[in-house]
Amino acid sequence: MIDILLVDDETYVTESLELTIPWGELGVTTVLRAASGKEALRILEENAVDLVVTDIRMPGMSGLELVEEVSSRWAHIRCILLTGHSDFQYAKKAIQLQAADYILKPVNDEEFMASVSAAITSLRDDWDEFDKYHRLLYSRKSDYKILRENLMHDLLLGREITARALGEQLEKYEILLQPDQPAVMMLIRLTGRFSAMDQQSLDLMEFAVGNIAEEVFGPHFNVWFGRGPHESLVMIIQNQGWTEPAQTNVEELKQPVGTFREHVIRYLQGDLSMVVTAPFQFADLTTAYRKGLGSLVLSGPEENTIIYMDKELSKRPENDAAQALEELYKPPVLPQLLETKQWEAAARKLNAVFDAADRVCLSREHVYEMYLSVTNAFMYIAHKQGHLVHEIDHAGFDLLLAHQLIQSPDKLRRWATEMLAKLQEELSDQEGVQSRRHVIKQVQEMVTRDAGQDLSVKMIADKVYLHPVYLSKIYKAETGEGLGDYMIRMRMERALYLLKNTNKKIYEITSELGYQNPQYFSKMFKKHYGMTPNEYRDQA
Repeated sequence: MIDILLVDDETYVTESLELTIPWGELGVTTVLRAASGKEALRILEENAVDLVVTDIRMPGMSGLELVEEVSSRWAHIRCILLTGHSDFQYAKKAIQLQAADYILKPVNDEEFMASVSAAITSLRDDWDEFDKYHRLLYSRKSDYKILRENLMHDLLLGREITARALGEQLEKYEILLQPDQPAVMMLIRLTGRFSAMDQQSLDLMEFAVGNIAEEVFGPHFNVWFGRGPHESLVMIIQNQGWTEPAQTNVEELKQPVGTFREHVIRYLQGDLSMVVTAPFQFADLTTAYRKGLGSLVLSGPEENTIIYMDKELSKRPENDAAQALEELYKPPVLPQLLETKQWEAAARKLNAVFDAADRVCLSREHVYEMYLSVTNAFMYIAHKQGHLVHEIDHAGFDLLLAHQLIQSPDKLRRWATEMLAKLQEELSDQEGVQSRRHVIKQVQEMVTRDAGQDLSVKMIADKVYLHPVYLSKIYKAETGEGLGDYMIRMRMERALYLLKNTNKKIYEITSELGYQNPQYFSKMFKKHYGMTPNEYRDQA
């Protein structure tokens, strides 16, 4: 799909070229003509031209002046010069202007076609490089989004990591936070009209909320925004001036927090509830999240509230209930036991926690803290092993049904014991056939659902928590088809359907399938089916 513009004040030259050159064989779809440099510029402003062939000697604006103007305004356009004057100064000037070629009149058709063909090949090479670069850039950004979210989930659910290793990961994923400085966390629940949205619309709204958060807080704070593991949005912020939690002034957050909510209401026509935690050290991230989430969920039925937690995390009330909960946080903690598959030790840990709870009177908030701590551990290990926890036990991880579990420690104890048994049964045979089939099903559903997205094997591997090489290996072993081949086949089958059953143009189908370049899509289609999309549509 190449558009070419022929420019010459001697109109018979451009007319002859338009009529005699087999443009279709060269890949040219549209031939435009101009009789002067000024007319050529007007056409260029109104049309997407790829190649300009112009005479040098023209009244008013010369061909060299036209090429210079084109080069400064449309750097992607290739230019070929025609002239009847074989003067070296013209050739020298053409080279300086980076013209694609320099052809003498009278024009030899074969020489002209060879020159145009070379320019088109050069254009397509540039397009391929451009497409490759942006695919890599998009893939990198998509990968970073997944990796950042995975890291956030790991930290919020209790993963143990040294400050040095965490700092390296934050830097690697371009997250501008420092693990040796205090932070404040904001937990956000979308309310109002957001509550009635389907998941795809909600994903878009969460993306928009994240952009608003970056715009409001970004000028004064370093921000890490993402979706938390318990159906809420999480924003962690730092200020370079913060050195100790006790010295952190939360008052400076109230104005931007208010502005943030106002922008969400004004621009997205929704609302939100927020909990702003007290300042904490990065090592206390999990504790801050657990307490903040507890406040968000237990704040009562009233929506659209902003809650500021004004006590430092280290200042815990000294009472019997708090002492009983300390059993949760004594090493080895539950996530560590589950990660190493010490099932019996994990069961003893749970019994010790609930035995301590039986000896005191716990408030509903304390029971909810127990629930969050235990479910965090269960979610962490399940995700690490490539499972979705709601598929193992749906009710226990639904925040609405979770209220049934926190009516008393006895109810929570029974559920936690049963959940531990389910996890042990599901995860102890992780390398077995059922587990592999479960992963294959996830992958195929993902590829089918996101056929129009620029997915990569690495992106899919990150979503199912497996190494890309290992995922490709088990997919090939289970299906007999490479994962990359399967992804291409799904796109091509979708392309066949669109070509046969719709009137969409090739470039529209290209975009819908996630490709950026129609030429690249046509090349892939021909490689797969032995014909171009246009040829298939003609015979269909």
